[in-house]
Amino acid sequence: MGLVESPVHTRSEGTFQVKSIASRGKITASADAAGLLSHAGALLLLHTLRVTGLDRVLSAQLERWRPERAVHDPGKIVADLAVSLALGGDCLADIAVLRAQPDLFGPVASDPTVSRLIDRLARDEAKALNALRTARALARERAWDLAGTRAPGSDGELIPLDLDATIVIAHSDKEHAAPTWKHTFGFHPMTVFADHGPQGSGEPLAIVLRAGNAGSNTAADHIEATRLALAQLPKHRRRQVLIRTDSGGGTHEFLTWLAKPGRRLSYSIGFTLTEQVQQAVLRLPKSAWTPAYDADRQVRPGAWVAELTGLLDLTGWPKGMRVIARKERPHPGAQLRFTDVDGNRVTCFVTNTKQGQLADLELRHRRRARAEDRIRCAKDTGLRNLPLHHFTRNQIWCELVALACELLAWMQLLALAGTAARTYEPKRLRLRLFAVAGRLVRGGRRLRLRIAARWPWARDILTALTRLQALPAPT
Repeated sequence: MGLVESPVHTRSEGTFQVKSIASRGKITASADAAGLLSHAGALLLLHTLRVTGLDRVLSAQLERWRPERAVHDPGKIVADLAVSLALGGDCLADIAVLRAQPDLFGPVASDPTVSRLIDRLARDEAKALNALRTARALARERAWDLAGTRAPGSDGELIPLDLDATIVIAHSDKEHAAPTWKHTFGFHPMTVFADHGPQGSGEPLAIVLRAGNAGSNTAADHIEATRLALAQLPKHRRRQVLIRTDSGGGTHEFLTWLAKPGRRLSYSIGFTLTEQVQQAVLRLPKSAWTPAYDADRQVRPGAWVAELTGLLDLTGWPKGMRVIARKERPHPGAQLRFTDVDGNRVTCFVTNTKQGQLADLELRHRRRARAEDRIRCAKDTGLRNLPLHHFTRNQIWCELVALACELLAWMQLLALAGTAARTYEPKRLRLRLFAVAGRLVRGGRRLRLRIAARWPWARDILTALTRLQALPAPT
């Protein structure tokens, strides 16, 4: 059927205008095609599983939960669940997307088999979480080794680990769901992300599930999350770390733990503005303030930084702790808080870094806001809703979310470095790279994936696949 013109009458100052609308014939559909694949770009994730050895270490670590005469390997089931989350799934049943395409994903367990595995892992929670976290740490070490100079900390700089809590809404009465400080209902997990910097993404080193009424400044939770995160790093990187978080982490107990002799951790932690701090800000002479920087390390008009350490009684706080303040003229329409001083918005943070300009230290601290981006990405990869009823099963789910986020981050680190796609968030990765359709063609005892020549990002996909295929799998 060709193009036709349909008259459309629109009123304009008492007259009628005729516009033409191009239309085309109705498209009918049928489910009878063979050999086609959707989500063909997921081959990038499968190659990432292979080269990082994550598939092997998951199988090895989860072998004890494999029943006798079981057909499906628990490690393969967990890997498949992580891939389904990376592709946009948000419940266990979304593994059906993989099951429908065995030519690409291999044999995939049934929904009852998947559910039974999660139940077995949850009944042995401590050992199961340790096995999953051990597998993640081993695969991370391999991924960073393959990345070489692109890996975090390879340049000798500190690796920022950003702690932040977030709210996960529950729409039913799940175990330990509770009212939150934002007057919602759900959970309040604590997360830790390794920041890859402005030219990359980040990796979730820890997602610690907590009840909805968990405190924002609970030192024990900050310490537990930090311990788990440090254990995820390669051993030779664990003293090359900068711990960053907001004022919820600015407690005596947490800072004392970070500053324990022999731990050798750097920190940059938000600090509550007490009356003593406010008075110290007022006593500072104008000459003590230096211009602050914007995100591009350029002087930011109307913002200044200064050190308050010598003006405060820091008895009981860790030795060597410095207190740095930032003041800034509020944006038009912004209302001042009672803690703001002299008409300026004032914030503080503490650090044990001894060298560097104050503006650089304050900019370094402010860059912890990228953790909000990482949390948003995790919520796009399964963390937005905890689909299971029992708390221990939902903690297992959080580990699956971490695995999915790490698969995406490692794929970008190894295959997309140097391209704009290196900073794509999950939604854009799915739209541009993973959603491409393809056809598997057999010939010469080999399988070949053919994707549409006119797909705008076909070249990016092929280049990334070539890079991953060139990497050796662990022996």
